[in-house]
Amino acid sequence: MDLADLYRDLHQHPELGFAETRTAAVAARELRAAGFEVTEGVGGTGVVGVLRNGDGPTALLRADMDALPVEEKTGLPYASTVVVDGTPVAHACGHDVHVTCLVGAARALSADRSSWSGTVLAVCQPAEEIGGGAEAMVADGLFERFGRPDVVLGQHVAPIPAGVIGLRPGPAFAAADSVRVTLHGRGGHGSRPEAAVDPVVMAASVVLRLQTVVARETAATDTVVVTVGAMRAGTVANIIPDDAELLLSIRTYDPDVRARTLATVERIVLGEATASGAPKPPEIVVETSYPAAVNDPEAADRTRPALASAVPIVVDPGPVTGSEDVGVFATAAGVPLVYWLLGGADPGTFAGATSLDEIRARVADLPANHSPLFAPVVDPTLDLGTAALTAAARAWLPVT
Repeated sequence: MDLADLYRDLHQHPELGFAETRTAAVAARELRAAGFEVTEGVGGTGVVGVLRNGDGPTALLRADMDALPVEEKTGLPYASTVVVDGTPVAHACGHDVHVTCLVGAARALSADRSSWSGTVLAVCQPAEEIGGGAEAMVADGLFERFGRPDVVLGQHVAPIPAGVIGLRPGPAFAAADSVRVTLHGRGGHGSRPEAAVDPVVMAASVVLRLQTVVARETAATDTVVVTVGAMRAGTVANIIPDDAELLLSIRTYDPDVRARTLATVERIVLGEATASGAPKPPEIVVETSYPAAVNDPEAADRTRPALASAVPIVVDPGPVTGSEDVGVFATAAGVPLVYWLLGGADPGTFAGATSLDEIRARVADLPANHSPLFAPVVDPTLDLGTAALTAAARAWLPVT
C-alpha cells in the first residue's frame, strides 16, 4: 500500500484514545512488512517496532495514533463517518499523518541500511489527546523491554505551508492541564430563585472571573492560556439545578507559572462559591496533566541541518500553546527531545505572499488542528514528513 492510500485508510477509520485497535494493527502490519520486530499491546494499544542495524546509538521515532470526538466536515471523499456510542470521531488533529510518515520513514531506513547504523525504535503511541498514552507505555516497561534511546524524535502536522518545518529550541509546546470543576448549588423552581442557590449564575461568575487569571494576574513576560471549553447545567427552563460543571484547559510553559495558575483558579472557584452561598465547597479535579515539551537546544542544532536537507524551509515558529505528551518519553529515558512542526497546508494558498506577516495572516484564516474542517494536503505533506523524519533519524545514527 502506498503512503497516500495508507493515509486515506487511516483517516477513514479514526479511533479514540486507548481504543486504537484497528490503527495499531495496521501500524504493526506495516512495520513488520518493513522488517521491524514488532510488539503490540504496549501500554494498552501501543505498538513498538525495533530495527537493529549493527552497532551504534538508538533513535526513538514517535507517532501518536488517536483521533478526536469531532464530526468531520471537510467534504473529502475519504472523510470519516465513524460514530462511536453516538459520538462522531475524526482525525481532526493529524495523527493519521504522523503514523503514515512514521511508516514511510521505517520503510526508507529499512531499505537503505548502508546509510546509518544503530537501532531504530518506532513507537506508535495511543491516547495523546487525553494525555495518558506516553505514560502508559513507559509504565509498561517501554525502555526496559526495548532499550533506552539516545534521542526522541517526532513531528506534528500543522496549518503552515507544506515545505516548511517549524523547529523551536527550548520550551516548544505548552504544558497542559485539564480541570473539571463541579459547583454545588441548591435546586428549586425557576419561579422562586430566592429559595434556591443557583449554580448557573455561580458558574457564569466563575467563567468571567477566570478571564482575570491572564488579564490581571499573569505578568506580560509569562504565557498562560485558560479556556473554559464546556459549561453544563440543568435540563429545562423552569428548574434551577443542583449542580453546574465547568471543563477547563490550562496551558503554560514555566513550572512555577503553572503551579501559580492552578492555585489562582482554585482560589477563584472557591471564592465565587463562597460569595454565592454554596451549600458545600466545589470539587476541583485535575483530570489530565502533562508537562511542556522542551526541545534540547544542542540536539535541535544537531538535527536542524538534516531537516533542512529534506524540506525547503526550516524556521523557528516561536513557542506553541498547543500541548504534546511526547516529552514524557524523553524525560523518562533521560535523553534529548527534538520535536517539530510539519507544514501540511496547500502551498498554493500562500502564493504571492511577500512578507511573514502576510503568511501568518493566511495561516490564521486556515482551519486549525481540532477543527472539523482540518485537512492536511496529501501531496506533498506525506513525502516531506517522511523525508524529514528519515533525515532526522540518520543524523543521530551515523555510519560507524
